[in-house]
Amino acid sequence: MTWLVTGGAGYIGSHVVRAFREVGLGAVVLDDLSSGHASFVPDDVPFVQGSILDAELVAATLAEHGVTGVVHLAGFKYAGVSVDRPLHTYEQNVTGTAHLLAAMATSGVDKIVFSSSAAVYGTPDTDLVTEQTATAPESPYGESKLIGEWLLRDQGRATGLRHTSLRYFNVVGSGTPELFDSSPHNLFPLVLDALAAGRTPRINGDDYPTPDGTCVRDYVHVADLATSHVAAARALAEGRALDPVYNLGSGDGVSVRQIMTAMAEATGIDFEPEVAPRRPGDPARIVASGKNAARDLDWTMRHTLADMVTSAWRSHPTP
Repeated sequence: MTWLVTGGAGYIGSHVVRAFREVGLGAVVLDDLSSGHASFVPDDVPFVQGSILDAELVAATLAEHGVTGVVHLAGFKYAGVSVDRPLHTYEQNVTGTAHLLAAMATSGVDKIVFSSSAAVYGTPDTDLVTEQTATAPESPYGESKLIGEWLLRDQGRATGLRHTSLRYFNVVGSGTPELFDSSPHNLFPLVLDALAAGRTPRINGDDYPTPDGTCVRDYVHVADLATSHVAAARALAEGRALDPVYNLGSGDGVSVRQIMTAMAEATGIDFEPEVAPRRPGDPARIVASGKNAARDLDWTMRHTLADMVTSAWRSHPTP
């Protein structure tokens, strides 16, 4: 049994590939390296450099490697930038997913695990987000992920495609020192970049209605996330029923100031973060329940906040 991991040279995708290898499941990586790194792909894992927009290449890859299922992580991932680049976002995330599904149908591959996002919820008006919370995306990125879920749903109705979508919250940490988050927009690499360069990290707003006045978010370790991708793939391969969507959340948030304190402890760099005004649109709290994923996808918080920060710092590239 071999699984194609689109976006498998990226931060999350490369952890998924390793999780598959650890349990003896074959993996093949397809990645255009627009945000991934060829060095993240293990030497013994087949790597095809290319885009999911190239349906012929996707179909050829599926056939050549005897692929039986797909984990689909490839896409344009920057929600804020998507507001300024909506057409690019939709091309990569919607058209690309449609081309992938078409190639799968042509090749007789009928199982897919889709990388969705908490961005489908927008700014939820609830203390704990569940899969029943209304979707209200506020960016082209969030909208594109929701449309991706719809594409899987409709293809499932039309062809019997077996699928599930995993809605990630804030993915952090590292499962192995050679893999790191290189996003220019995520909190952990921004803070670590600042500390490594001798700059003081910044908190945007400390007057929110939260215990310490800073935003509360749901942080999950990337290795825990990867484990649940394996569980989802195995369930689909074994014909077990899965829900169409799952939240991969902790059920318990962490504030930005708590992150800063953990960063100081992990790095040994004593600092007091600068406090800037709130950013427009930042909600005070977004935390999700992972109860359904715990029931079906071996989802659990195996790593503490200290683990998340320490592993991120250990893998952070030297300037």
